Amino acid sequence: MPRKQPLIMAGATLTVALSIGYVMQFGLGAPSAAKANIAQELPLEQQVTDITVTSSTALRGFDALSGLPVDIDADTHLPEAPVVLAAAKDIPVSDTILPVETASSGFDCEVSMTATAIAGAMVELDISAPCLGTEPFIMHHNGLMFSDILQPDGELSLQIPALSQQAVFIIAFNNGEGAVAQTNVASLPFYERVALQWKGDSGVQLHAHEFGASYFSAGHVWQAAAGDLRQAARGESGFLRALGSERGADTLHAEIYSYPAATSGKAGIVGLSVEVEVTQENCGREIEAQTLELRHSAEMRVRDLSLTMPSCDAVGEFLVLKNLIEDLTIASK
Repeated sequence: MPRKQPLIMAGATLTVALSIGYVMQFGLGAPSAAKANIAQELPLEQQVTDITVTSSTALRGFDALSGLPVDIDADTHLPEAPVVLAAAKDIPVSDTILPVETASSGFDCEVSMTATAIAGAMVELDISAPCLGTEPFIMHHNGLMFSDILQPDGELSLQIPALSQQAVFIIAFNNGEGAVAQTNVASLPFYERVALQWKGDSGVQLHAHEFGASYFSAGHVWQAAAGDLRQAARGESGFLRALGSERGADTLHAEIYSYPAATSGKAGIVGLSVEVEVTQENCGREIEAQTLELRHSAEMRVRDLSLTMPSCDAVGEFLVLKNLIEDLTIASK
């Protein structure tokens, strides 16, 4: 991978028709037909003394609703009293109370976060904020700060190198909501750690050259060659984690380099440096950054960096700040 030569080597400080489609036909014009079916017209002096039914269909009537003829059996007695249709209001109503559906409690918008210690003295954070999908947030941990953004479903998992054995993590959203999680990272004393954090598009990078490794060779650990966590767990090499996926002038970023000093199979020097690429976003202005160093389980050491960048004529060049972070001295185990 081609790379320009360093420009400067320097030290720096989240909706029935209820007319139901029928018209009620009561057969009001039907009586003339009825008279023709009952008997012949008789002389006034003649009397009817007997009627013999010769067929079960000899007597016919009319259905009151349809107006159509119907057979009437001789033994059938029609009701003497008229049929009265009951109105709906006359129908008794039960006092039984109908079941009522229990009201829903609504969508759970609680923000939660859990922390679990994993290999490499790392902590896995599982974040859930169902009502804050795609919202940005800031994560805080023992002086370390970086910004990130939730997935559309409001979930996100992160793996962060711990900077304290009793590790506490705080997530804060712009609307004031947040959560806290903590865990014990028992393996932290086996590692030495250096973090570099900055704001915006500053162009800064953290580099480690393990045991004399040259640029882009095995042992040169940086954002484009971040190392292997499994190898680190075996004491073979260090690794780097980049934190903060947002981009913009007010976003926060960090890179953390870790080396398994207590289980290393090698002895020697791990050279550490901060490099800054001169870009259109940072040229000709002042940039700021901060380093956090955790060595031999001692107290955290913090250093601030303020640097005035070269003019835009130098875009593409790099500043190498070798003396900002003290190199690691590793003893073989």
